[in-house]
Amino acid sequence: MLVEEIDRQIMGLLARDGRMSFTDLAKETGLSVSAVHQRVRRLEKRGAIRGFGAMLDPEEIGLTLTAFVSIKPIDPAAPDEAPELLAHLSAIEACHSVAGEESYILKVRVASPGALEDLLQQIRAAANVATRTTVVLSTPYEGRPPHL
Repeated sequence: MLVEEIDRQIMGLLARDGRMSFTDLAKETGLSVSAVHQRVRRLEKRGAIRGFGAMLDPEEIGLTLTAFVSIKPIDPAAPDEAPELLAHLSAIEACHSVAGEESYILKVRVASPGALEDLLQQIRAAANVATRTTVVLSTPYEGRPPHL
């Protein structure tokens, strides 16, 4: 289902500031507060808006090392259950199914190189996969809202 232009505008505003009030959304869109409220609730109900959350600074909470871990099954004939088998590992921030040699790319955040080494062992053991790891040196930007 395509999103109407006014809904796209609301979603874009909320993507930039998830705490924007209905009053401010109404001012920005030219709608009434009640109309904005109804549209936001409808967007949430149909899943176009999946939720609101705080964006935490990883370094402030001690997760100073970010890495991307590519995984592929050791036994290609085994069932593809890696996402389910790894879901319990909270250091995995994102799991992306990809085309190419690997099956998935995981974005992970940990406190140290030793913690990364431990996590890699847990990933290999839990999902019976081979890993290839790229450590992030710096992050000029991330979590940017989509251009609507």
